[in-house]
Amino acid sequence: MTLTTDQFIIRKIITETVLTRSFVLEQLSGTPYQPVAGQYLTFVFPKPYGEERRSYSLSSAPVLQEPFTITVKRVTNGEFSRQLIDHAQVGDVLQASGYHGFFTLPKQLAPFKQIFFMAAGSGIVPIFSLIKTLRATNPELRLVLIYSNKSAADTIFYEELLTLAENSQGRFIIDFLFSSSNNLLKARINNTLLSSMYQSRSHYTFAETLCYICGPFEYMDTVMITLLTEGIPLENIRRENFAAIKPEIKEEPEDQEKHKVTLKFPDRTISMEVQYPVSILAQAKKENIPLPYSCESGQCGSCTLRCTQGKVWMSYNEVLTHKELDEGLILTCTGFPIDGDIELTV
Repeated sequence: MTLTTDQFIIRKIITETVLTRSFVLEQLSGTPYQPVAGQYLTFVFPKPYGEERRSYSLSSAPVLQEPFTITVKRVTNGEFSRQLIDHAQVGDVLQASGYHGFFTLPKQLAPFKQIFFMAAGSGIVPIFSLIKTLRATNPELRLVLIYSNKSAADTIFYEELLTLAENSQGRFIIDFLFSSSNNLLKARINNTLLSSMYQSRSHYTFAETLCYICGPFEYMDTVMITLLTEGIPLENIRRENFAAIKPEIKEEPEDQEKHKVTLKFPDRTISMEVQYPVSILAQAKKENIPLPYSCESGQCGSCTLRCTQGKVWMSYNEVLTHKELDEGLILTCTGFPIDGDIELTV
């Protein structure tokens, strides 16, 4: 089951670090993509039993008219990251199923005077896109990046970030943390260190501060807890998550009856019946109905649709905010219709 037949050709491969490559892409087919900084492309990899999907963030900044570029770090047990790093060549064609993501800049930046970015390893990829965008469009904003890696040699975009900081007239500050450093007090992020760094770098109130976090799950948890403890409002914190670990589900919906789900596509309407414990997405896949998805665990947001009628219960939601939920957005991969039939806009 494939949502689209959009194709991208690899035009250039850039070695960023020993384990990391950037792939400069050109779209060959499909509706022209118009993603924004912080979003990711979801790629479809054919398998003998069907397909698998992986999402890779854009490191390019669309507002600067940069060509689509994804940056991928080789993961030891990552089948597709290893495939791209070790075997992909210029001229290869990749199949994509769209762009997604909520790790983006707010429509209204006016309330914010400073933005903190916390990244670890390849978590810098979407943040790099955001930083470049802000330096071009809102150069008066104060930006602070706290970036954790093993060493300078392992730091993706190290030289590019230094150049951006040097040309910022003091409005873009970087604190590099290297775990190989002899200064153990500033080697690895922890609650005490991050709290101290935030307090020394912050020039404005909590309400005027926006924060972005991207990195391993444990890293993001540490940073999130610290920021909330400092007083940053939860709605002012954005986090990106491509965790492969499936969350443990401890609740079940009270209504486990079968209900009709009507999917309204731009050119057609399809209905199906969904009953717990089979999610909306899982049932669509069974019936070969093409819906967008990636992680299938409520952690990336690729499967987000808008519910225009009825009610959806979600077993897990890592990405949608209270405001987005109030606007009717739901995740189909962890979503189940309850209290009657529902309608979703695709």
